[in-house]
Amino acid sequence: MTDFFKSVFAVLAARGLQAVIVAIIVGIVSFAMMQALPGDAAYRIAAGRYGYDMMDAAAAEAVRVELGLNNPWFVQLGDWLGQLVQFDLGNSLVYGTPVVDEIATQLGYSLLLAGGAIVTSLAIALPVGIVTGLNPNGVLDRVTMGLSVFLRAVPAFALGIVLVLIFAVKLKLFPVAGFRGFENLILPSFTLGIGLAAVSNRVVRDAVVDAMTSDWHMFARTKGLSARFALIRHVLRNASLPVVTYVGVQLAYLIEGVVIVETVFAWPGIGHALVHAIFGRDIAMVQGTALTLGLLYVALNLCVDLACRGIDPRERAL
Repeated sequence: MTDFFKSVFAVLAARGLQAVIVAIIVGIVSFAMMQALPGDAAYRIAAGRYGYDMMDAAAAEAVRVELGLNNPWFVQLGDWLGQLVQFDLGNSLVYGTPVVDEIATQLGYSLLLAGGAIVTSLAIALPVGIVTGLNPNGVLDRVTMGLSVFLRAVPAFALGIVLVLIFAVKLKLFPVAGFRGFENLILPSFTLGIGLAAVSNRVVRDAVVDAMTSDWHMFARTKGLSARFALIRHVLRNASLPVVTYVGVQLAYLIEGVVIVETVFAWPGIGHALVHAIFGRDIAMVQGTALTLGLLYVALNLCVDLACRGIDPRERAL
């Protein structure tokens, strides 16, 4: 048990250091990218505040002075890093509301969508991967391989548009966009989940094949264990380790896909807010949302590390 707690502490320390590095790099990179965009940020922010009809050069100049946009870039970046040290992400340059409050509202919707995508992915990948892993190189295995390659090659936004046209516009089974209830979650979750399942079902399949052909599985069968008991007690548990590990790899795709899919479905999440903040030149909002996505990736990888140590005792000694 002591070794387990030492292992957990080592993981927490490593991920904590990674979170600090991610926060600094994401803040600097997102700030630099916003500074590199063409056009006048003050005009965009003034237009977001007052509308394009009410915006003029005087309003843009007032915004520039108020927000310190005429200060050198290193002064603006230094001010943001100083606020970050105090755990303050500042206020939205367009709306004037605290960035933390905006993110707190939007993050819940993004996590709901991500959870729906993971559930959809596992609901498809686990049974398909287990069945094809128990019968490798069969007809079903070859068919699912072809489907996996095809679905993985389809961009998330293209798949989302096709699903909207078929199930929302044509068949009118689900809402087109927005969020009013559970029915709005189905199409975007499936859009993300099917892309994840296209790869993860092959990971499950390969893990099951490796477990079924391993020496320890052969020994379990030689001892007289039934095929069903050996599958449940030995194969599935050992096969779950690479599957759980690969979930961490999928998280990068999921975080990237959330931004795209939220835009397609007008989902009120953090990805949708990030796109609007970029168009509105809301630098504080861009840095805050990008930072949240980066730290979310670190936190989810921490959960994967801890899960691997819970499944495989050998991981605790590392």
